[in-house]
Amino acid sequence: MRRETRLIPCHAKSDGTLAGRRAFLAQLAGLAGAAALEGAGSAGAAEPTGQAAPLPTIQLGEHRISRLVAGSNPILGYSYSGQHADRHMKEYFTPERTVAFLEDCERAGITVHQFADPDRAMPYLTPLRERGSKLKFFCLHSDREKIRGAVDVARPIAMVHHGGATDRLFAEGKADQVHDYVKAAHDCGVLAGVSAHNPDCIKRVADEGWEVDFFMTCFYFLTRKTVHKDAEIPMLDFGLPFFKGDPEVMTAVIRQVQKPCFGFKILGSGRLCSNQKTVRAAFEFAFKNIKATDGVIVGMFPWAFDEVGANAGYARELGKAG
Repeated sequence: MRRETRLIPCHAKSDGTLAGRRAFLAQLAGLAGAAALEGAGSAGAAEPTGQAAPLPTIQLGEHRISRLVAGSNPILGYSYSGQHADRHMKEYFTPERTVAFLEDCERAGITVHQFADPDRAMPYLTPLRERGSKLKFFCLHSDREKIRGAVDVARPIAMVHHGGATDRLFAEGKADQVHDYVKAAHDCGVLAGVSAHNPDCIKRVADEGWEVDFFMTCFYFLTRKTVHKDAEIPMLDFGLPFFKGDPEVMTAVIRQVQKPCFGFKILGSGRLCSNQKTVRAAFEFAFKNIKATDGVIVGMFPWAFDEVGANAGYARELGKAG
């Protein structure tokens, strides 16, 4: 059996919503540490059965891919909710569980996984491929000198310049380094993308006509404090500026640029996950406000229930090109 035990399930409320999705963050302070994971099996609360119906797709270069892409932040332990949640994600996503999680994604109709840092991804990418997976991959990083090595080892279809680095380099007047990254990716025979949290970076790249194949566009301008050093944004050490109006600003830019865009953090790193009605509304906003040629990248943490199946269902329902 691939899975040893079922993880803690979420329970249906009287209105039919599920109470478990990333609401675990509010409960972590009361957990007894990693003991809850002892003996737990691999990803998800329930064993998926069979192959799901195909998801809506878009064209990216020569590749036809699903509009929903599986992100990597939870796999890497980036919860954007504090150290306890980070640690819980890291303990959960062992290489074995990560392989099982991505197999679940593939069964649900997702055809692409975005990973960051090939060194950390290869322990699960190698066995995943050995098990026959047909998933395609975006590699997100910012070291131009290491593009060739990443392409040779991880075999992604695209290399994407990391959003935080993009925002910082543009703010420092070093946008040419990002442009050089795009050129180097093409020299290695893969698609080239630029990620950013700052919508002005996306607009500038588009206005200057860079030879990018696509953008990764964060729904929240999380690097404000880095880009605008004089801005006073009081917060706790692990706080980030998830401003409510940011998604409207970024999606307006997404609709203006011609290249495909992949919106990420559409769920506000769990802040829009209090129940499934809220999650569905976030997916609905995303698909209604991006182009029909665009997609979304969503990180998933199926500790409480089958987030993969739920998210794929929303993409299947709401992501049809209209």
